[in-house]
Formats: sequence, C-alpha cells, structure tokens
Amino acid sequence: MDRLVNAVRPYAWGSTTALPELLGTEPTGQPQAELWMGAHPGAPSLVDRGDGGPVPLNELIAADPERELGRAAAQAFGPRLPFLLKVLAAASPLSLQVHPDLAQAQAGFDDEEGRGIPPAAPHRNYKDANHKPELICALTPFEGLCGFRPAAETAGLLAALDVDQLKPYADILGAARPEDAALREVFTAVLTADRTAVAETVHLAAEAARRRAGEGGPWATACAAYAAIAQEYPGDPGVLAAMLLNHVRLQPGEALFLDAGVPHAYLRGMGVEIMANSDNVLRCGLTPKHVDVPELLRIVRFEGGEAGVLRPEAGPEGEEVYTTPVSEFRLSRYVLAPGAEPRALPAGLPQILLCTDGMIGLAGGPGGRELTLRRGESAYVPADQRTVRAEGPGTVFRATVRL
Repeated sequence: MDRLVNAVRPYAWGSTTALPELLGTEPTGQPQAELWMGAHPGAPSLVDRGDGGPVPLNELIAADPERELGRAAAQAFGPRLPFLLKVLAAASPLSLQVHPDLAQAQAGFDDEEGRGIPPAAPHRNYKDANHKPELICALTPFEGLCGFRPAAETAGLLAALDVDQLKPYADILGAARPEDAALREVFTAVLTADRTAVAETVHLAAEAARRRAGEGGPWATACAAYAAIAQEYPGDPGVLAAMLLNHVRLQPGEALFLDAGVPHAYLRGMGVEIMANSDNVLRCGLTPKHVDVPELLRIVRFEGGEAGVLRPEAGPEGEEVYTTPVSEFRLSRYVLAPGAEPRALPAGLPQILLCTDGMIGLAGGPGGRELTLRRGESAYVPADQRTVRAEGPGTVFRATVRL
C-alpha cells in the first residue's frame, strides 16, 4: 500500500475553505476546487516506495501494469488506471455541460486530430478518445442540475414565472407532441437566439425567479437556484437552459450518476467524485471556457425524467456500494464504528482508499505495510496486495474498477 501525495486544482469556482478544512491545512485565500487522486497525466498522485524518491502513479503503473492493475484490468483497460477520484468543493456553479459516449468520443477525437487541432488548444473539444461517465457523492449538502425535467413540468415552471418572453417556450413544452422534440426545440432556441435579446430575457426570468423563490411554493428552491446562477452569469443563455433541468439537492451520502449525453452542472457543496479517465467536456454556458453549442446539441440526450438520486446498497463486510452501469469505476464506502472488528476489503484489483471522516487504519496482511489515514488522506493499493483490512472509527471511500 502507498500513501498518496495529491494535487489540489485551483479553479475559480472552488471554495476557499472546504478543502483546507478537510485536509487540515491553512486556507490560502485562493479557490481550491478539486483534490485529485489517481494517475491522470495532468496531475498524477505521487507515491514513495523508498527506492529513489516519489514517483508519479501513472509512471509506476506503466512500468508494471500487470502487477499494479492485475491481469484482467490491464487487459480490459490497457496499462493505465481507468478512473480518476476527486474531492470536489464548489462555491459557485460549474459550467453547464455534457460528455460524449465512447463512439462519439472516438469519432470526435479522430476528427480533431485529422484537422490538426493542437491538443492544448482552448477550442479543442475532444482531448482523448474516451468517454467520461461520472458519479458525485455528497459529503455536505450538495446542489446541482441533472437531466431534463419532464417537459410538461417545465411548462408549468415557465408559466409560473409569468414572463412574456418565456410563454412561447412554455407553449411548446406543454403541447401534446413528442417530448424529445419539444425539449430539443426549446433548448436549441435559447442557446442559439440573438445574444442581446437573450440577455434581456435572462434578466426578466431571473427577476421573476427571485420573486417566486421569496413567495415560497413548489418552485421556490429551484427558482432560488436559477436566480443565484443568473447573478453569477448575468445575461448568459445557459441560465435559461438551466431552467429546463432538474434541480437536485443531495444530502451527505446521496449521489448522482451522470451518463453520456446528460446535461448537468454542479452548483455548490463538497462531494467525492469518480469518473472515467477523460477530459472530454462539451459546454453550452455558465463558463468563460470554450462553448460549442452545435456540437453539444449533437451529443445531448433529449429525455425528460426525474434525476435519479442514488443511495448506497448494502454489500458484504459492511461495504456500501453505489451501483452504476460502467466498468471503468466502482465506488463504495465503509462507515466503521468505534471498537468494531476490522473489515476485510476486497483485494486483487487496483484501488484507492480515501478517508473522509475520523481515522482509518489499514493493514496489508502478513509482512504487509500498515498505514493510518486521517481526514483527506488517501492510499493506493495495487492489485497484487491480496489482503487489506481496515478499522476505524471513521469513513473510508473505496474506488476501484468493475470487472
């Protein structure tokens, strides 16, 4: 087992206090948005096995993938860790975005490579040929937008705002027609309309949302969120697009799974996030970064429905599993009570263990290494470590692959 030294990414939307509080460090006064744990080449974790100093985890895995990943994982995913684990700490909204599926990512990557777009170009959409499904599990109360609300319900919201410029959209969404066509028409209209006209509509819609939030009622919490987004991004058409999406409030331990084509944006809160190891993001608003509306519209799945909030399912040895359909990652947690017997964790696959509460002791079997993880600390366990036991009191998240 190896204790990880992890990078903190200072994106502008990050909290100045949440990650320092988790890690027990002094705030710098600057945003600290994401703590990365894994082998992503952009900011790989470092490990020190005492044979020459710290080594990036991606280099360690590439040097002996079968030992580090196990034969099955190395054959399935190649000589790399296929997931990235993060702690995300948002103080303001992230971009409104979607991710491509595997075939779309491969085609988009090949196209941009063929056109000679440099990998680091700010207008490049496809940085790699991989998809990017992801899961966010709340550590604190967490707000986000996830997937299209049923069209008829959004028609009711827009009608309740009572803004003349929104009434045509409400009429389209409330009409008896295929839901996907109605969602596509309205979403496309707000993202491709004249920017000056949209800015005025955004202002009026935000004022109406603010009033509706103050009046209470069934739309109050969603309207408060939309008004706050508009304050951060005045005049941005992404504000109107956001009004078509489900507003979700997660309690600690609850999670969201974001599959390909699902529009989403995280708004505020801290959570454990796991994703396939990719940088492919298509944005349509709420960001100063590159926006590509036509490509995003090609990728979005226009399906209305409730956002599916995940809760952990009980597994053996006290493991609580967040079940998803992807193979690149599997996230679970153990809540270890004071005085409880150590838990035997599944072994034989690459895994990262992250302590989010209390203190976790790890033992690696006869002659194996022992580690103690405090809040915010993490460890990498290679596949050839056949025995791992954990004891608390505390909470540990386990990230691995699903084979």
